[in-house]
Amino acid sequence: MLPSAASFVKILNGSDADSLSRPGDILRVAMVAGESSGDLLGSRVIRSLRAQFPNRQLLIEGIGGEAMQAEGFHSLYPMERLAVMGLIEPLGRLPELLRIRRELYKRWRESPPAFFLGIDAPDFNLGLARRLRKTGLRTAQLVSPTVWAWRQGRVHTVAKSVDSLLCLFPFEPALYDDVSVSATFVGHPLVAELRDVPGRESARRDLGIDAGAVVVALLPGSRGSEVAQLGACLIEAGRLLRSRDSTRQLLMPAANDERMEQCRELLRGAGAESEVHLLKACSREAMIAADVVVLASGTATLEAMLLQRPMVIAYRVAKTSWALMSRLALTPFVGLPNILAGGPVVPELLQDALSPAALALEAEILLTEGERQVAELQPSLLSLERDFDAAVGEALADLLKSRESV
Repeated sequence: MLPSAASFVKILNGSDADSLSRPGDILRVAMVAGESSGDLLGSRVIRSLRAQFPNRQLLIEGIGGEAMQAEGFHSLYPMERLAVMGLIEPLGRLPELLRIRRELYKRWRESPPAFFLGIDAPDFNLGLARRLRKTGLRTAQLVSPTVWAWRQGRVHTVAKSVDSLLCLFPFEPALYDDVSVSATFVGHPLVAELRDVPGRESARRDLGIDAGAVVVALLPGSRGSEVAQLGACLIEAGRLLRSRDSTRQLLMPAANDERMEQCRELLRGAGAESEVHLLKACSREAMIAADVVVLASGTATLEAMLLQRPMVIAYRVAKTSWALMSRLALTPFVGLPNILAGGPVVPELLQDALSPAALALEAEILLTEGERQVAELQPSLLSLERDFDAAVGEALADLLKSRESV
């Protein structure tokens, strides 16, 4: 059974629940993040709220991961329960997901926070936001659904669900011009975060990698379903690259303890434990250290672009999901770098085209020609420049003002 909102206040504040009714003392906010990238975004949002409202105590609850919890967030459920990829795969979890959503709705309907912010995970968050909005609660969504890629009709779902949409990419607000939602480009926090990272030599030194070695980073994703679909393929591709030169170093970062064990099991099954350096929670360091990155489609591709590392993108989901997604797709690309560039700058190996041999071939080419890819992505990189923390803080302050003026 979930603790009540009032008891949550007592736990974190050591005060009466009545203090919720005193404006200016406590700002209680509800948030839900569905996976690791959303967790990182959520931690930045919490910091920007703290800067925007320095004289108010923040009590923030919902669903989030380690990064959000390190900022004082109270997670009511494990974030991993929401992290499922594809169209068909979530159906197995549907009863649990619906139960969690009902319980959150009941909690926040009975004891409303200042506002609700969904962070990515649109299939879960927009349904919850829409019900909460009908009760009079102000709602917002950080990260637009990929309406530019498929299911364009979701712009209407977004407009019915949230008062404010915070977009990470500059082309997204215009997609909502014909519906009644406030859509704002707030930039991507990774731009500033990756501006002053350590250099390649420093990263290699920290990871115990030879400064002169050729390094390939293998990133199978942060979700269990991604690792299950892609992990073995990436490992075999790495082994093919090493078969051509045994001095090449392979790095495989795992997002958390669960993914660490999952990757370890895949390496055991492939007999590759001695060939691949398995790392915990060091994906950024692995990319910085690498000459080429082979990775799952997702936020990590944006990170690789910002780190100016040549990359090959891999993507595979269950066959039924792919059959539906490929029919609904509005763009030929799945990788954010290609979508931003408006063309096939980064090789994408999707579904049936994905194989260890194909991945190894593309990575081999990039080991000699990767600089050209990096140069072609420079205009896309510059288009993302924006002060994320300030823009998010201002947008959420405006949302709060609109609530208090009602």
